[in-house]
Amino acid sequence: MRKNNTKILGLALTLALLLSPRIVGAQGMPVYDNTNFLSLGKQLIESAKQTAELLKMVDELNAVREKIEKVNNAIKQYQAVRDITRNNEQLFEMVRDDLREILDSPYIHGDEVEAISNAFNGIIEHSLDQLDFMGQVLSSDFLNMTDAERLAILEAQRKESQAMVADIQMKKRRYDMVISFREFQDKINQRETNY
Repeated sequence: MRKNNTKILGLALTLALLLSPRIVGAQGMPVYDNTNFLSLGKQLIESAKQTAELLKMVDELNAVREKIEKVNNAIKQYQAVRDITRNNEQLFEMVRDDLREILDSPYIHGDEVEAISNAFNGIIEHSLDQLDFMGQVLSSDFLNMTDAERLAILEAQRKESQAMVADIQMKKRRYDMVISFREFQDKINQRETNY
């Protein structure tokens, strides 16, 4: 170990003497400070490593963003399907209850029963067709749709199912008004007059 220290010390002294401008002469050899160059090289290598890490991180963040978008689209599709299903259930219950109530009224004439039934049945048939189409959109790969296109179709069907529920409610109100008008008319016609 002592020999190594002596060799290192001797080598350092020789380099110091050779590179010293005073010993070589007045003009001497120009002295270059390699420490700045070495530190610049080290900084460049470190920045290249950091840039490579940042690029990897950007790729990972893009992959995460795509996964989040897929999950978000799946959630939106689920919500649209849930709303369509809920609207159709409400539609079926309204038709069942409201149609029964309207048809059981003594103020609906026999010739109107078929027209009323057909109006409500048309909405129900359209609702069933919509559910079949929704099932095909969700389960069939032959349509080759992106999630965004599928979501757009489901959103349109959601609005359409809401419109059908509103249509049933409007028809129910209209028939209720007809029944109440006829009931009022019947009361007026059957009242006793005191002349």
